Amino acid sequence: MSECPPPASLVRMTYPSSAAPPRRFRPLRWLFRLFVLFLLFVVGVIAAVVWAWSSTAVDTVGEVNFARRLHVPPLAESRVDRDGRRVFELTAQSGRTELLPGTTSDTWGFNGTYLGPTLRAERGERVAVEITNEIEETTTVHWHGMHLPAEMDGGPHQPVAPGDTWTPTWEIDQPAATLWYHPHPHGRTEHHVFRGLAGMFILDDPDSPAADRLPHEYGVDDIPVIVQDKSFADDGEMREGGHFLGGTGMLGEDILVNGTFGPYLDVTTERVRLRLLNASTARVYDFGFSDDRAFDIIGTDGGLLPEPVRDERILLSPGERAEIVVTMRPGEEVTLRSYPPDVGGGLLARFNGGSDQFDVLQLRAAADLAPSPPVPDTLAPAPDLDTDDAGVDRRFELSGRKINGLKMDMSRIDETVELGSTEVWEVHNRDGTHHNFHVHDVQFQVLSVDGAPPPPELAGWKDTVLTRPGTTVRLALRFTDYADADTPYMFHCHLLMHEDAGMMGQFVVVEPGARAGTVEDEALGHTTHVAGHAH
Repeated sequence: MSECPPPASLVRMTYPSSAAPPRRFRPLRWLFRLFVLFLLFVVGVIAAVVWAWSSTAVDTVGEVNFARRLHVPPLAESRVDRDGRRVFELTAQSGRTELLPGTTSDTWGFNGTYLGPTLRAERGERVAVEITNEIEETTTVHWHGMHLPAEMDGGPHQPVAPGDTWTPTWEIDQPAATLWYHPHPHGRTEHHVFRGLAGMFILDDPDSPAADRLPHEYGVDDIPVIVQDKSFADDGEMREGGHFLGGTGMLGEDILVNGTFGPYLDVTTERVRLRLLNASTARVYDFGFSDDRAFDIIGTDGGLLPEPVRDERILLSPGERAEIVVTMRPGEEVTLRSYPPDVGGGLLARFNGGSDQFDVLQLRAAADLAPSPPVPDTLAPAPDLDTDDAGVDRRFELSGRKINGLKMDMSRIDETVELGSTEVWEVHNRDGTHHNFHVHDVQFQVLSVDGAPPPPELAGWKDTVLTRPGTTVRLALRFTDYADADTPYMFHCHLLMHEDAGMMGQFVVVEPGARAGTVEDEALGHTTHVAGHAH
């Protein structure tokens, strides 16, 4: 007889030795695991934010050893040619420079390895600049703040290839001012300026009634102060790269003045004129002195103010300039400092340099100081553009890396303006971070900031203006002397990472009733037909 099989309840299931019994799905266990992972993620994010918050702010106050005499860039040599032009020569070159004591860095400069000489010319002179490119990249030289023909502007449409020479020429026809020159290659401006290609261009006006009553002896009581921030690796090389949360561009931990780290200036006169230039690629500075002394702001981007402004601070975004006169007492020392700047943006401001402060330059007064005349009560005529006759109002929205929703296109003309016209441009910052706005060729008048009259330091001619998050500035501009339907000027954010990423547009100035023409574009390698937008 065959045996009956055991009941199913007594049968023990067996599996191959290589297989495991199936597991039961336990949803509570999986939910717990997901919760733990989520909690770890949140803790990690909070820890990263706390670390970033605590490590972002830079403070060098009281930490700088002012042990190196301030380098004052030499005045550029020039000659007068047979056509009566004052001719300067600039050669862009590479090399190594001791920026930090005891180490050298790969750098670029004009007529040297870092920065360039100061060009100086008078109103009414015709100048020419022979620019030779000996670096390994195509570059340009833009005359920031200069009124000149578009084909001489040195923007991205006037490239200078390695080994080539470009010679722009124009007549100086604007008031005495502190201008500067720097590269403007499309998409590479930040890199070229950061590497060191920049210099000051001083304009004099012999007919200015205040000229002889202000400190004016270059290198003695009239001092260029070109301020840049840098990051350095352990081997002394400059380190490029923006802050990972800020988004405004490269923010360095060390300050150079005229290429000098930890600089001091020996002051030999009762009053000294400092020509401040923010030549950084992204950082905003709020300049003042360590003892909070007041000083006279006598000029900004486009020249002298109508009257001196007595203040304890002057805020400069990238590309902006200010001329200040500070009074010294015999034997004293005081430090030019940058205090935490008001860039707007709430908590995000900390990641854009809004909490940073730096000791910049130490002034050391001699035991005996040569007397200086007092600063005049009046300096220059105030901007007087008649906006009642402005035929065109234009609006520019700054957002992301775009202007009016568009990124820079070398083959597109965004605006067409008529020669002889006065226009009002309204610039609105829609972002949560700051921008600034620079216009080539013209100096503009700031009409209002968020509907209010501009502060006194913005009462003169300007070519670059800060726009904090959510703010609107209204500008009056008059377009004179030069019309060229085929060659554009630029308008753009002068935070150079933003410019390179597309926050730039183009405009042409045309004869009344004319339209934009065709761009002879060396940079693109072809001729492009463009249609301008008149409003």
